[in-house]
Amino acid sequence: MKKLAVSVALAPFILSGAAAYAQDTMTPPVPRKEAKVTNVHGRTLTDNYHWMRDRNQEKSPEIIAYLEAENRYTDAVMKPHGKFVDSLYEEMLGRIKQTDLSVPYKYGDFWYFTKTIEGKQYPVYLRSKTRDGKDPETLLDQNKMAEGYKFFSIASLRVSDDGKKLAYLIDTTGYRQYVLQVKDLATGETLENRIERVTSVNWASDNNTLFVTTEDEVSKRSDKFWRHDVSANETDLIYEEKDVLFNIYAGRTRDGKYIFLDSNAKTMDEFRYVPADDPKAKPKLLIPREEGHEYSVDHYNGEFYITTNKNAENYRVVKAPIKDPSEKNWKEFIAHDPEVMIEGIDFFKGHAVVSELENGLEYLRVIDMEKGGSKRVETPESVYTMGMAGGNAEFDTRTIMFNYASMITPNSTFEYDLKTGERTLLKQQEVLGGYDSSKYETERVWATARDGVKVPVSIVKKKGVKLDGKAPMLLYAYGSYGYSMTPYFSTTRLSLLDRGMIYAIAHIRGGGELGEKWRQDGRMFKKLNTFYDFIDCSKWLIENKYTSADRLVIQGGSAGGMLMGGVVNMSPETFRAAIVQVPFVDVINTMMDDSLPLTTEEWIEWGNPNEKEAFEYMIKYSPYDNIKAQDYPNLLVMISIQDSQVPYWEGAKFAAKVREMQTGDAQILLKTNMGGGHGGASGRYDQLKETAFVYAYALSQTGISK
Repeated sequence: MKKLAVSVALAPFILSGAAAYAQDTMTPPVPRKEAKVTNVHGRTLTDNYHWMRDRNQEKSPEIIAYLEAENRYTDAVMKPHGKFVDSLYEEMLGRIKQTDLSVPYKYGDFWYFTKTIEGKQYPVYLRSKTRDGKDPETLLDQNKMAEGYKFFSIASLRVSDDGKKLAYLIDTTGYRQYVLQVKDLATGETLENRIERVTSVNWASDNNTLFVTTEDEVSKRSDKFWRHDVSANETDLIYEEKDVLFNIYAGRTRDGKYIFLDSNAKTMDEFRYVPADDPKAKPKLLIPREEGHEYSVDHYNGEFYITTNKNAENYRVVKAPIKDPSEKNWKEFIAHDPEVMIEGIDFFKGHAVVSELENGLEYLRVIDMEKGGSKRVETPESVYTMGMAGGNAEFDTRTIMFNYASMITPNSTFEYDLKTGERTLLKQQEVLGGYDSSKYETERVWATARDGVKVPVSIVKKKGVKLDGKAPMLLYAYGSYGYSMTPYFSTTRLSLLDRGMIYAIAHIRGGGELGEKWRQDGRMFKKLNTFYDFIDCSKWLIENKYTSADRLVIQGGSAGGMLMGGVVNMSPETFRAAIVQVPFVDVINTMMDDSLPLTTEEWIEWGNPNEKEAFEYMIKYSPYDNIKAQDYPNLLVMISIQDSQVPYWEGAKFAAKVREMQTGDAQILLKTNMGGGHGGASGRYDQLKETAFVYAYALSQTGISK
């Protein structure tokens, strides 16, 4: 590659190699520039920081030196706020019940739960013969397992039907590259069974067979479905997904009857199934894939229940015979309602529970499968979040558990009697230090976007904060993949509210808060709506005196980090500062490289820039490609060296280019987690320290430093 000419004045700062970054920590590092020129559809794109990309497990010494130099610079800039960070951490820690138990859930003969212990980073996984947790048996102690690792994550714990074996996944790098292990719960022995790159795992009903999906070692696309014999420690491939737009994942129905394999793309699904009691059976195709047809399947009482968007933008539910579940045999179970999005359906003996979304609010509807009729679970507040709890493992049950919270109501788990409708509070998150919800208030407002569309914004603040434009605000958003950012409760957020900062979530298009159309109006060739909505929500909040441009800090991560990168390019004068976390900002370069994790499957979410029409649209918002000579707000860009979802170099390149191009005096900080993944650190105390740092940054940007 041809190197750019370097002026004599800059030469001392652009030496190649690690030595280039041994400098005064109060001076930002200046990375070398080496032009990589790409000609795309008649355009010439020049990337001076392409050299920062390194896909090797061990990164080059120059890259490590540069990232460490950026960390030293960030630490030096934030040093005056060091005591503030520490005090916020202690304050946040003081609200948490550090030794605590989760709500137990029943599966088979045992009640399963976790325990956190004061001073320990990770939970201990336990089970007991009784609901009260008496005489618990330790399944896994993550703290002991994590010894010697900078990062340690456990996922997908699956207990065999007889309760004698435990299958689970571990990631020791943060790269979300999981290894399957199996533990004999009778002896406590970890068996020799070990499978790399596992993405899902489920037991057959013989207590010996595992159905496993794995990912490709280069692209990380989940593409293979295996049958694993635990006793023989043998694995057979039974299906491979060849289409690069699709990932595959397996799950087991709650009644235990079937293993379902979902081949899933961003706009379509295709399911296969294997009877759980006949694990050697060949997977049968349920409904062939069809562009635009998204569906999911469950089983109840000898029939398949299909949640489908065919002729139903917000989905409907049909039932079909197992012998021939093709469309000609569908019978309506829940008709399509254009005002109500069906997000999912859960079956229990005698009842079904439908997760619904209407006008941006979540509901649970209980259907009596024997007598007919249905009713919604009551909700006491006008702005809240609710949904099925994760522990509803039993099919033959009279009660279920659901979670409820709002921006002022702590996370609560209720038990709900499916027959009587009686609800019992099992556990509410305990906030130490005397939390009083009456001191805070929450509301939902509707901002007007430039095309006239009303966009909901959830807001929480301490009572007494005046709406005179002087209040600081932290505004968060995501706006992609149809994911809904619900108005949830946070103990750490209280540190903002108690200092007079208003917190808000903009539910912009691209998310799923207002149904499927809301998602579709913010993706592919309508993606610009996502950026415009956020800018327009920000300006609406300013115009209505919730805050002002010099008091508004914004935050987003991953695809929300792309949002942050886009809006500071498009409307930099609207924001005081932006917190840009693990950001997907190098859209064109990444989406043109099909060897990178996630790229091919994302082509039908963002577009494939190898195609001219998609390129011409995507180049309009790709944050890295739209950095220009203008004043920028202050930026805190946060990346993780082991991030498999959004490679570290995207945020690193973005920060370097903004610092190079900006015409003002904005402070551009780059902070790299040298041992974390896409979600940052794995330990709960380390996560809390990261939050304290981020909130100290947000507050200090608005003049609050204690």
